[in-house]
Amino acid sequence: MNRRRTILIADDDEDDRFLVKSALEDCQITCSVKYVENGVEVINYLENGEGGTEIHKPSLILLDLNMPKKDGREALREIKNNPELRSIPVIILTTSKATEDVNLCYGLGANGYIVKPNSFSELANTLKILTKFWLDVVTLPPL
Repeated sequence: MNRRRTILIADDDEDDRFLVKSALEDCQITCSVKYVENGVEVINYLENGEGGTEIHKPSLILLDLNMPKKDGREALREIKNNPELRSIPVIILTTSKATEDVNLCYGLGANGYIVKPNSFSELANTLKILTKFWLDVVTLPPL
């Protein structure tokens, strides 16, 4: 694949963003990683890119559920209802173990639902497997 790969991570918790960043570095992920803090920023990034000039489609979105302004559920709904964006894999990465959240997210079109691991090593291993699968193993439609 010639296209530069990007992972968009949406999480309002600064500590969680730091842990994910560190875990991805430990896994030696060779792609661009962008961070946003809420659902409004997710949609803005997807629709306007960084420079505000074009739709930007990351290779993978890791989306927290409980964020301010627009939560992950609302952002997921918008992404999957937009024909230009719906083919982007969206993995929910959250602390919520609630069955209602799992069912809702899959119903809205989430490609996966992961409860955030309790340890850094578990997080690093989870992200290594996740990125290997979504960036290297599966064949996705062109974005």
